[in-house]
Amino acid sequence: MHPAAVEAMVEELGRAGNASSLHGPGRAARRVVEESRELVAERLGARASDVVLTGGGTEADNLAVKGIFWSRVADDPRRRRVLVSAVEHHAVLDPADWLASQGADVVRLPVDAVGRLDLAALAAELDAHGDEIALVSVLWANNEIGTVQPVAEVVALAGALGVPVHSDAVQAAGHLGVDFAASGLDAMTVTAHKLGGPVGVGALVVRRGLALTPVLHGGGQERGVRSGTVDAAGARAFAVALDLAVRSLPAESLRLTSLRDELVAGLRRAVPDVVLRGPEVGATVDGVPRLPGNVHVTLPGCEGDSLMYLLDSRGIACSTGSACQAGVPRPSHVLLACGVDPIVARGALRLSLGRTSTRADVDALLAVLPEVVERARAAGMASAR
Repeated sequence: MHPAAVEAMVEELGRAGNASSLHGPGRAARRVVEESRELVAERLGARASDVVLTGGGTEADNLAVKGIFWSRVADDPRRRRVLVSAVEHHAVLDPADWLASQGADVVRLPVDAVGRLDLAALAAELDAHGDEIALVSVLWANNEIGTVQPVAEVVALAGALGVPVHSDAVQAAGHLGVDFAASGLDAMTVTAHKLGGPVGVGALVVRRGLALTPVLHGGGQERGVRSGTVDAAGARAFAVALDLAVRSLPAESLRLTSLRDELVAGLRRAVPDVVLRGPEVGATVDGVPRLPGNVHVTLPGCEGDSLMYLLDSRGIACSTGSACQAGVPRPSHVLLACGVDPIVARGALRLSLGRTSTRADVDALLAVLPEVVERARAAGMASAR
């Protein structure tokens, strides 16, 4: 968390008051919530009335996918088709799959080798099934390989047929220029902890006229679509963090892009057969095809988990970018959708740079990586025997 967000949250946690109550402390809490909502909206290019506060990105994605689907089906039972990209976060894929178990027709749209949506495939679906489509959901920026999706083109294609478009912008908000009104989106997910705020608070930004069926029922808070006591402290910390992230975005994007490109160049020197996944680096910040702070690679002959644990033992925190179910490592669905061989995909390593990252951090990683890769490959050969 950004220190200023921590300070704001701690200050608010010490105050009493439910924002739905009419007494003095309740009205004070409501003022905090609404001022925070206004700041979040302003920084995202939205109206305050568009911002529905949630418990985070996963809840917001579920509210978007299920809520739009249910409302569209209620209006027209033919609209049972849900289009999602094959590289969505599981917070979108799993609700879509659950809807499929309830009778929805879910289509996973293909992507190219760098994870960019196949717009021709989307256009074909819209042409063939336009009257049957409930919604389209496409990540603004991929959480694993950093690919930025053609959101404007998606909106143009779907909007021509009146099909609502949702985008999970969790990785994009505060890191890329995100403007909800300019994007033409109908719904957009954001969360605080990806941009310097606390875990457990986020928002679904929803175009005011879009019908949305609640997932949670209760007190009718948040326009009646997200019941539950509003987290005033979380909302304030979210707003403070987002404000800081957006105001520092131009300079920070340049810094992280430079650091990211140095990291990729260093990885290629240290391990010549490393393969960068997602778009190539080196583009300018304006129109950059990948997130400034994302580096995702595969290392032949290595297991991602071995790399992760070996680096962790040297004080370097990273991830494999893959899911693990029932204790069994599985190749990333994102890499598989990009056409990466399942065996190669098991050697994935995701390195994330952020506000606190420095050149010293990059140097520390590069200093130990050759030995780590050598040990990981030796372990892989031993297990193969």
